[in-house]
Amino acid sequence: MLIAADKFKGSLTAVQVAERVTAGLRRAVPTAEVEALPVADGGDGTVDAAVAAGFERREVRVAGPLGDEVTAAFALRGDTAVVEMAEASGLQRLPAGVLAPLTASTHGSGELLRAALDAGARTIVFGVGGSATTDGGGGMLTALGARLLDADGEPVAPGGGGLADLATADLSGLDPRLTEVDLVLASDVDNPLTGPKGAPAVYGPQKGASPDDVATLDAALAHYAKVLEAAVGPRAAEHASAPGAGAAGGIGYGALLLGARFRAGIEVMLDVLGFAPAVERADLVITGEGSLDEQTLHGKAPAGVAAAARAAGKEVVAVCGRLALAPEALGRAGIRRAYPLTDEEPDVAVCIADAGPILERVAERIGRDFLV
Repeated sequence: MLIAADKFKGSLTAVQVAERVTAGLRRAVPTAEVEALPVADGGDGTVDAAVAAGFERREVRVAGPLGDEVTAAFALRGDTAVVEMAEASGLQRLPAGVLAPLTASTHGSGELLRAALDAGARTIVFGVGGSATTDGGGGMLTALGARLLDADGEPVAPGGGGLADLATADLSGLDPRLTEVDLVLASDVDNPLTGPKGAPAVYGPQKGASPDDVATLDAALAHYAKVLEAAVGPRAAEHASAPGAGAAGGIGYGALLLGARFRAGIEVMLDVLGFAPAVERADLVITGEGSLDEQTLHGKAPAGVAAAARAAGKEVVAVCGRLALAPEALGRAGIRRAYPLTDEEPDVAVCIADAGPILERVAERIGRDFLV
């Protein structure tokens, strides 16, 4: 049996989910053979999933989204690195109660990429999601050697708001090692940079952006893309409308400018984590995340796991905190049955607070249903 579940956001990490499910299965069948492969789709928890799969955890001091220094981690195995932008520039890096939609910067994410290069990485999986930022990756580019200057030749202010003052962009100083690595942009969203489906409009409000802030950021990012087009040519405009450009406040756009290739986050992570050989050893796959809902079907980890497992001819069930999908939708996604915590405990607040013990009871039911 293979456990390949994502985190229950706000309750359990993917590693903890695997531990609790394993414990529950073995309460039903003490001799059960269980293999755990915690997964992530490129967002927060991606480095932890890589470390659980055997990567080495590396820590480095970088700039947080507001410029204060933080300790961030990336994962390394051989010459492959897994870098998670949220480690440096994520919402969890903001002080409690503080949101900074106009000024939060991805500079620290660029420093993380540089640290991976320093460690000898030749392939970098760049997982993006959970960002505090909407700066189009401008901060990241400057950390890697680009110059973004205002009309006086001074660096523009950090964050998406500062890009409104951008007059010239010079990418000639980018770290030359970037041309020698395979940079993979791993994301579960395919939004463009700007417009009604762009980064500010869709994700800005989650980062504290008011309607006026959204309009300011959208105009600033559109201007940023125009200035970059003058600097590097038509590819800058093409990247702005490409799938994934709007990921994580537009850091996807910056990554595409660096030559990254966009892939669905869960697909690339399953490759990196070694899912294919693990699923061959399994007779049943257990996936899951905190909420199984319509978003799950659009690039989230459980849908990716189920698709890969179904392609390998394996049966899939899911665990979750709450279930908002009909059985027919689950079936189309390749999930035979879902087991929500709310079946055991109807009070959602209790499920969030006591997710671990409740998940063990749910897993014990799975053990009785499929192993006994």
